[in-house]
Amino acid sequence: MRGDLLGRLPSADWIEVETCFRSAPTVAREQGGRGFELRAAVSLARIRAQQRQDEARDRFGPIYGWFTEGFDTPDLEEARYLLNEFQYGCLPLNSVT
Repeated sequence: MRGDLLGRLPSADWIEVETCFRSAPTVAREQGGRGFELRAAVSLARIRAQQRQDEARDRFGPIYGWFTEGFDTPDLEEARYLLNEFQYGCLPLNSVT
């Protein structure tokens, strides 16, 4: 995804990265790709977690709730990790990849 790639640049434009992640769930939804929608929502949540944990949780928590299987996939494991961290307080951003 474009936002992931932009975010890895040494001089990342975080406004552009966030813009990419804001539009990605809509594009994924229109294309019927719930997995990509989850990935985009998690990526945006990670970026915004430092400032707005509640908003980040509200953005991707319901999307995570759609899934009934595949909880051992990297995207769902990361989503579960982030939801647990939001619930209990501190979020070690360096350990979320």
